[in-house]
Amino acid sequence: MEREPDMMAIGGRRLTDTGPGLDVMVIDVAVMDGDWRREVRTEVIERVLAALAEACGLPKPSPAWWVNFRVIDEGSWGFSGGALSVLSLLDSGVFTEEKAKAIRAAIDG
Repeated sequence: MEREPDMMAIGGRRLTDTGPGLDVMVIDVAVMDGDWRREVRTEVIERVLAALAEACGLPKPSPAWWVNFRVIDEGSWGFSGGALSVLSLLDSGVFTEEKAKAIRAAIDG
């Protein structure tokens, strides 16, 4: 659904107040439940924005880019009609042993 810039806000500012010619981008980062402390989420968001700026040939991210960081419950990932679980990845080597232990602890609660 396309919306007019005066109907959208990013970071509490209406897009019409940020200046002309800005391309709006909303990035949705969805992760499985785990050890997502505030500083870790912040680092992920900053890296995503920096990578996008680099890919677009810009010196820094645009103020019209917004990142949503969502934590999705274990087993709720849709995958070919089923549910994908992080548990099947814990012993695959994708995560460091420390991160795998933190994920297990978060899931076991």
